[in-house]
Amino acid sequence: MGTAERREAPEDGTVAAGTALREPEAPDRGRPADGNRTVYGQVRGGERAASAERAARPARVAYRPLWVEEPARRRRMPDPVRTAAVRAVLVIAVTLIQAMVAFLCTMAGSWLAFPMVISSVVSTVLATWGALDVWVTRQVWNQRNGVVSTPSSTARSLRRERRRARRQARITARGQERIRRQAGAAGRLSHS
Repeated sequence: MGTAERREAPEDGTVAAGTALREPEAPDRGRPADGNRTVYGQVRGGERAASAERAARPARVAYRPLWVEEPARRRRMPDPVRTAAVRAVLVIAVTLIQAMVAFLCTMAGSWLAFPMVISSVVSTVLATWGALDVWVTRQVWNQRNGVVSTPSSTARSLRRERRRARRQARITARGQERIRRQAGAAGRLSHS
């Protein structure tokens, strides 16, 4: 069987109206639809019947798409926040493993129990730091990139400074271009 085409979902989240079209096929690729077959898969007398049947059915059949893409419910996390989150998850996972090993070593009476308990305590402190790091990184990113729209937001003043610098660069470039044009025009007049 063939596959359906992929259709993109509209922006408003409704199901796409388009469907994929393909040619219908025989149920078994080696066997004609009418079932007449010889030892080597050659058609026995039913060739005309099969071609007449193929001509009678519609050329294309409409099928539903395999999937419809839906817009994401939440926006992707910014890179620094995602990096901090991955780091925190790894530290927390190692902490949990260390705590389990410390517990099992304590139950078994192994000499490794005391070092594992100490390292579990240290890892717990690091895991707490990792979780706080995610929160702080998120807050800093929001403040710098203007997600928090408060009058005291630093992002607003940063944008204002960037706009001012771009405007100044455009004015300087225009002035340089004007000087170049005037020098070029004066040079042509004096040499002609």
